Amino acid sequence: MRLPPLSQIRQLDTCRLLPSRFADAEDSVLAPLAGSPEHLADLFALDNATNQRLAAERGLLPGIGIDELVFGVPNFRIVNAAYAYPRPEGSRFNSGLRGAWYCAFDLDTAIAEIVFHKTVEYAEIGYFHDSVDYQLMLADFSGQFHDLRQASGFKQCLDPKSYVASQALAELLLENGSLGVVYPSVRRAGGINLACFRPALVNNVRRDAACRLTWSGTPEPVIKIKRQGKRKTKPRLPS
Repeated sequence: MRLPPLSQIRQLDTCRLLPSRFADAEDSVLAPLAGSPEHLADLFALDNATNQRLAAERGLLPGIGIDELVFGVPNFRIVNAAYAYPRPEGSRFNSGLRGAWYCAFDLDTAIAEIVFHKTVEYAEIGYFHDSVDYQLMLADFSGQFHDLRQASGFKQCLDPKSYVASQALAELLLENGSLGVVYPSVRRAGGINLACFRPALVNNVRRDAACRLTWSGTPEPVIKIKRQGKRKTKPRLPS
């Protein structure tokens, strides 16, 4: 398989949505479960024994080395977790052994990606009644990324229903030292996504808006975005 062309990318304020439970209390997510400091210490000990991010930061995960992770910068745990907690089946441009930092060039595309995957989950159980809160994380990127936006011969890597070809390409790219992939979203026309393979390139990570997605019996959620004290409601998927 040949490699896609490279493009110099300098993109500020890329958008990644995380479930708020993972972002709001990064260092003390277990605290609400504890009835005392001693109980909290026991919970931390239990969590540390099975925490994949901590395992990665100790060099104990096979998919990513400790030398690749980031430390001592704001939200470094959130960055490292993106690489330490891949889906077992992988995602579009990563396998189940190593994650990637996925983000979109705009918020509407990031929302469309999340809505698609959540809707698939609810369709599997036939239940569209739920409300989920997300934290928007912004990050800046500068570097040469392999670019699928205008490349020919990579249509299968953008298959809306399959990650087989795209994961094979990602494996090849990693072997060749790729920084990551810029590609058109298959969930929102005109949207652009980036999958960054290298934690050190995820720069200036910070919190921004809060988003709530609510399903009330249909596959189409109501989307509420709260930014700087103001709330914006979107009754349907961005188009």
